[in-house]
Amino acid sequence: MNSREVIVLNVGGVRFVTRASTLQQFPESRLARMVHDNDREIKLENGEFFVDRDGALFSYIMDFLRTLQVSLPTDFSDYQRLQREAEFYGLYPLADLLSQEHLLKPRMEILEVRFSLQEMQTSFRIFGSCSATIEALAGQITVFIGQQSGQGWNSPFPSQKPLVPLPLERPSHHDLVFLCGTEYSAGDQFEARYVSIKPDNRKLINGTNVLGLLFDTLLKDGFRLTSTRTVASEEKVECYTFERMKRAAGLAVMVNQTPGSSGVAQARRSQVHRGK
Repeated sequence: MNSREVIVLNVGGVRFVTRASTLQQFPESRLARMVHDNDREIKLENGEFFVDRDGALFSYIMDFLRTLQVSLPTDFSDYQRLQREAEFYGLYPLADLLSQEHLLKPRMEILEVRFSLQEMQTSFRIFGSCSATIEALAGQITVFIGQQSGQGWNSPFPSQKPLVPLPLERPSHHDLVFLCGTEYSAGDQFEARYVSIKPDNRKLINGTNVLGLLFDTLLKDGFRLTSTRTVASEEKVECYTFERMKRAAGLAVMVNQTPGSSGVAQARRSQVHRGK
């Protein structure tokens, strides 16, 4: 690898080491011209290109050049300043994406857990403003059903028939419903429902224990409990509300080299959906 394949930039006192090909993602940009010594304001000094600009913001520009995606921290607020930096470097596709600030800002996600404790059974209804979160929870929660003979609520596991997974009830894309506990069926038979929530491998029958495990799961996933209220005291229905800041979908730029374009990168916007 020759010395010009590795580029060292000093941006406002912050050093960056990268490949020339990374800086040439957009051939018409100032950074691409800099590699070929065709920019008057950026000169090579002591083996490093010095740029009198904001070094902290340039780290986001380097991330964009390496991934062709705009992915900013949830607490980021300097959209206009970063847009000006992108314009200075001639990265107009990035500046265009940053102008759509509303698409890049994180959004508040709300999740509500309704917990109804009855004599031998407990019902759960989980509603979320983000359907992807509900889908992920549905993949973590499994209800197992089995028959017990002459046993009740406190039995840790059914003594006879094996447990069978039971599909969760999904009234809509935004909520899911499930039960746990025991229910009298016929004779001395009891139908028992156990709940397991990954990555925990326990099968719980007590509704309070299931609620505690569900709380732990949500808190570890970045949610925080914001309110608790009683919806119907006669039916013992409790409602717990959780919130978290959800990272916005990443915005990506697809760079296409087309015949007759003289090596000019053409960019278009597309959304890259992430996560939960």
